[in-house]
Amino acid sequence: MTTPRRHDRGLVHAYLGYDPKNFPSPTAPPPDVAGAAFDYAMHFGDLDGLTEEQLANAIRIDASQIQGLGPSLNALIAMLEERKARLLATYETDAARQAAEKAYQEQAATIEPKKEQRDMLAKAVREQQVRDLERLWYMQKNEHSPVSRGLIKLIERLGEKYQIEQMSGEYAFTGREPLTPDEAVELYEELKTIDKLLEQLRAAMKTAQLAIIDLDELSEMADEEGLGEQIQNLNQIQQQLEEFVRQEAERQGLEKTKDGYRLSPKAFALVRGKLLREIFADLQAARSGRHDPITGEGPVETTKTKGYEYGDSVSNLDVGASFVNAAIRGSRDEETERRRDEVGGGGITLTPDDLVIHKTRNTPKCATAILMDMSGSMRHGGQYVHVKRMALALDALIRQEYPGDHLSFVEMFSFAKLKRSSEIVGLMPKPVSIHNPVVRLKADMSDPTVTESRIPQHFTNIQHALSLARRVLSAQDTPNRQITLITDGLPTAHFEGPELYLLYPPDPRTEEATMREAFACAREGITINIFLLPSWSQTSEDVAFAQRMAQATSGRVFFTGGKDLDRFVLWDYVSMRRKVFG
Repeated sequence: MTTPRRHDRGLVHAYLGYDPKNFPSPTAPPPDVAGAAFDYAMHFGDLDGLTEEQLANAIRIDASQIQGLGPSLNALIAMLEERKARLLATYETDAARQAAEKAYQEQAATIEPKKEQRDMLAKAVREQQVRDLERLWYMQKNEHSPVSRGLIKLIERLGEKYQIEQMSGEYAFTGREPLTPDEAVELYEELKTIDKLLEQLRAAMKTAQLAIIDLDELSEMADEEGLGEQIQNLNQIQQQLEEFVRQEAERQGLEKTKDGYRLSPKAFALVRGKLLREIFADLQAARSGRHDPITGEGPVETTKTKGYEYGDSVSNLDVGASFVNAAIRGSRDEETERRRDEVGGGGITLTPDDLVIHKTRNTPKCATAILMDMSGSMRHGGQYVHVKRMALALDALIRQEYPGDHLSFVEMFSFAKLKRSSEIVGLMPKPVSIHNPVVRLKADMSDPTVTESRIPQHFTNIQHALSLARRVLSAQDTPNRQITLITDGLPTAHFEGPELYLLYPPDPRTEEATMREAFACAREGITINIFLLPSWSQTSEDVAFAQRMAQATSGRVFFTGGKDLDRFVLWDYVSMRRKVFG
């Protein structure tokens, strides 16, 4: 709901809590709220738990565009730096360290354990290891005994001693006022709080993320230093920022429900478009660029035209340009003028020389299946996020550039499942449920008592994924069919009839079953391109197996880091179309 109001530059709209004098100009690029929510969903599988405060904290806004924010933050930073310098110039820590050491030794002298534990206590006190004192405490049968209570106090004295020594090493004290151990510990906590707040304030100067600032702790110090007005100003800006982000979230397609945010189709379209622009910017920089259109007798008209030639289809006639040519020619052609007079005048006569035909480009259809590894190992390094980004970017590419192409997505784990593009964001690597170094399991999936939910999900069943993709691609009316397999290693699961085998380490039996399915793809003219992601457990055997499978189907193997996956997959898709159809 908006209310128009007058502004010195014209009529603008003032939203609830939105003040254009204190917030980024309406002409400034809006923060990418949809992108921030999208990244959250890609990492966690959904938007559950994403609060308005977290969303505001995830986006980036130029703090210099918010009037009053910079001066307030600078004043608070200067206050904290001055307070810290004043503390360091006031106190010294030698007296506190000596007092802490004395208190530790005196407390140790008060403890009288059993005879068999005296040497252990003496050693623990001498080496000053908290874990040794804790071990001795656990040996006491009565936690309320004098020895137990004495050990607890001794651990506390040792902790104080460590904190004071650590503070002395971290900060350069130049003052002369001595401290007691309790005062030194309290001072250390204050100094650490100041450093934390300084880090938060400096980060907020860059991103306007006021939610990262602990305003409660900052308020206590600011009130003591007479800067309460700056804190009040930050609170007001924070409230307005959250309202601004909420409005931007609604505008960019984020829908707030009782269960959290939801990415609407509008938000998906914005994110997919952004992904595609980013990736194609990289491709153009790498001299790949967009694909060149293939001109000829195709169904899609281009903006270019040509003169009519015998055999050209008149269905692609540029009517407007043809009549313009005829009119121009007629105004200079005496024979045309004579014919007009004979028929009463006023007409335009078209000749073959006037006709203009739209150039067209062929759009040969291609059918592709993307096999996305969501096994347990894909959680390492966030590989699963890169796979999902690639899938959504490729979906956007085909929707925009090749709308006649077929694209299927297959989630691959211990089983294989077809997925719609709208389900990709929610895909997550399967939790590892078996940690044994050797696994040899077999399950008869024809048994009605055996359900998929009872089967460990984190294995990699490339064979089942290839079989599912082959059935889908075989039904497409094009000879140009390919599978893009994205994985980080060897298969560890396969089917033999209705029986599912889960074998780890990778077994030759699984490799043979997977290769049989690869050969079946080759017989049906389906190419397999493999993108092998890096993995901590990857070996030369993984590479060799991927190369054998790609060679069997005249495909290729790509080695790429996860963050470059989307760029390389799209690059390959565009270049393969140019190669096959150009």
